[in-house]
Amino acid sequence: MSKIASSLYNESVMHRRLKPKKHRLKYSMFQLLLDLDEIEALGSKLRLFSRNRFNIFSFFDRDHGDRSGAPARLHVEKLMRQEGIEPDGGPIRLLTMPRLFGYVFNPLSVYFCYRKTGELHAILYEVRNTFGEKHDYMFAIDGEAERHHHACDKDFYVSPFMEKKLGYSFHVRPPGEEVMVAIVASDREGPVLNAVLTGRRAPLTDWSLLKALVVYPLLTAKVVAAIHWEALLLWLKGVPLQPRPGAESASSTQP
Repeated sequence: MSKIASSLYNESVMHRRLKPKKHRLKYSMFQLLLDLDEIEALGSKLRLFSRNRFNIFSFFDRDHGDRSGAPARLHVEKLMRQEGIEPDGGPIRLLTMPRLFGYVFNPLSVYFCYRKTGELHAILYEVRNTFGEKHDYMFAIDGEAERHHHACDKDFYVSPFMEKKLGYSFHVRPPGEEVMVAIVASDREGPVLNAVLTGRRAPLTDWSLLKALVVYPLLTAKVVAAIHWEALLLWLKGVPLQPRPGAESASSTQP
């Protein structure tokens, strides 16, 4: 495997709450863009990365898709067909955090689904909450553009500080030398929360992984700690709590 499509992105993430109380959070992180057809070969090529076994960095199939351990491509292509999007076997690339020393929590993973001819065909957002649940938002992509925009209703309980009756709008620059994923959550009166991820590409090598380990030590554990710390700050600011509803529909959420 002389040349790979998979890569590493050094990223900046900003969350800005606009109401009922203003609050801002910004932090740095990294993610891997993994071509689903390259993951096994990456495990053979890289010393610091493995598939389905413990390493400093690892990817476990059961962390994604339907969480059965089956290859994620099968799940993604099934969801594409359910939305009337016929896959043609083109590349599917997943932007996500790997396991770090065996631990991971990904609030958001994004699948970029391409046609064999290279055009972007669909985008899948895989959203998780801290209760072990997940939800999939799939969108067809029609036509080539530098950025893509789509919207939907919020159908999944993510935070006790976010009411369910909101709408999402997504603004995406697909991975190249840079990547950008922005999500705006809005109610009937306008935006409630903006979240923006921007990143710059680096080659996926043992050296770049080692640098990421030094720059972002124990990143995945820090993500969970930051979520709870920010929740405490919002509570102290008086942002009202939203009760968690009953079990989500099994058709859209897998615990």
